[in-house]
Parts: sequence; structure tokens; C-alpha cells
Amino acid sequence: MIHTLVLADTLVGPLTLQADAKGLCRIDFGQRSTSQNPEHPVLQAAASQLEAYFAGRLKQFDLPLAPVGTAFQEQVWNQLLNIPWGQTRSYGEIAAALGKPGASRAVGLANNRNPLSIIIPCHRVIGSGGELTGYGGGLTHKIHLLELEQLVIQPAELLERARVIRKPA
Repeated sequence: MIHTLVLADTLVGPLTLQADAKGLCRIDFGQRSTSQNPEHPVLQAAASQLEAYFAGRLKQFDLPLAPVGTAFQEQVWNQLLNIPWGQTRSYGEIAAALGKPGASRAVGLANNRNPLSIIIPCHRVIGSGGELTGYGGGLTHKIHLLELEQLVIQPAELLERARVIRKPA
């Protein structure tokens, strides 16, 4: 059984959270459901942690996660969980960490299929030159999330050409 909770007002607009018996399985941008079960403990914990994250008080989520994907997608998503708050990695760096240095495009596709945006931080993945490239929730939301994590964004006429200026190590 899937349980749903809609967070109506977040930094990135409404979010629809879903959990099953194993854990949090999906976060969608926007309100995707009208039926909710706000009493589900995983959804309550996720809502509380997301609120703390958006307020700048939480840098790492601690939730039971249950994303569903292929074996390769799950490997990519596990790599994303290793990107610390306030840092970024390129698609190529993720591919290399997986031992598949030529798999940047496949990493991008897996990143795009991430069912737990924000929690599994796909917003921290950028192009090799620092470009924002894309984001399932929209580039404006990606910018908000990266700026929340204190990364500086160099603006550009086209959002996808905006660049992350990495923080000094």
C-alpha cells in the first residue's frame, strides 16, 4: 500500500511524498494527489526533515528509502547519496566512481529517473564545466537548492548555461 502526503508550501513549491512498507519511495514536484495519509511515520519524518533542510538546519537526511529502479540506476542513486551537502559532482565523476568512466550519459539518464529528488541529491550533479544542465524539478528549483546549500551560481542568459562556482575546499 502506498501512503501519500502533500507538503503544500516549500522552498520549491508543493511536494508530494509517498511511502510504502519499506520506506520513502517517491517525491514529486507539485501536488500529485488529493488523498493523503499524513499519519504515516516515514512521511512524518520526511516532512520534518525536509522542513529542517529548507530552513538550513539539516545537511543530511536520515530516512528509510525504498526507491525502485534498475540495478544501474540504484548504483547511481547510491553514489548521489555520497555527495556531501554544499558540494557537486559531474556526471563524469559519478561514472568514474562507478568504475564506468564512459557512462556519463547513462548516469545522466539514471539521475533523471531519480524518484527521490532532494533526498537523493540529484540537484548536486552538474556538467563537467559547471553548467547546470537540467533538473526534473526545473532549473529554477535546482538553483534554489544549490543556493540553499551555499553554492554560488554564475547567472547566464539561458538557465542551463548558468554555472556553479564551486566553494573553495
